[in-house]
Amino acid sequence: MIRITLAAALLAAPAVAQAPPKPACAAAEHRQFDFWVGRWQVSQTGKDGVVAESLIEKVYNGCGIRENWMPKNKQDGGSLNIYLPGEKAWKQTWIDSGGTRADFTGGWTGKAMVLTGKWDGPLVRMTYTPNPDGSVRQAGEQSTDGGKTWTPSFDFTYRRGD
Repeated sequence: MIRITLAAALLAAPAVAQAPPKPACAAAEHRQFDFWVGRWQVSQTGKDGVVAESLIEKVYNGCGIRENWMPKNKQDGGSLNIYLPGEKAWKQTWIDSGGTRADFTGGWTGKAMVLTGKWDGPLVRMTYTPNPDGSVRQAGEQSTDGGKTWTPSFDFTYRRGD
């Protein structure tokens, strides 16, 4: 009898209007790295020769950005990137065919995405800057003194190849 009464009470209760759930990863911060999405031909900045191709794609309902790095003559690899609202930061995990893994943290400065982390010993800082012509510059620096001084380590320009 109690079961029937409880079931009848639940069925008779007025329906409470609920707003549809907010889509995951809908905040503007989740779009800060979208300038890097595309199919790219990658060259050393200031030079013409293509050193790699890179496919950068939005994944997992817009919550992640996946990089597929395909160099012409070195180890291939890739990264998975996500904005974490609770930390107000972007996170990147890189892995490659040589078994290397590196984790980076950072964010949008208003002009560039800057990510910093340890990579096989030194501290590495990568700056991704969207250029007015639609290309993207990725400049890398490394520090062996905990970030007090930085030395340039690589400088790439991504040009659309699609």
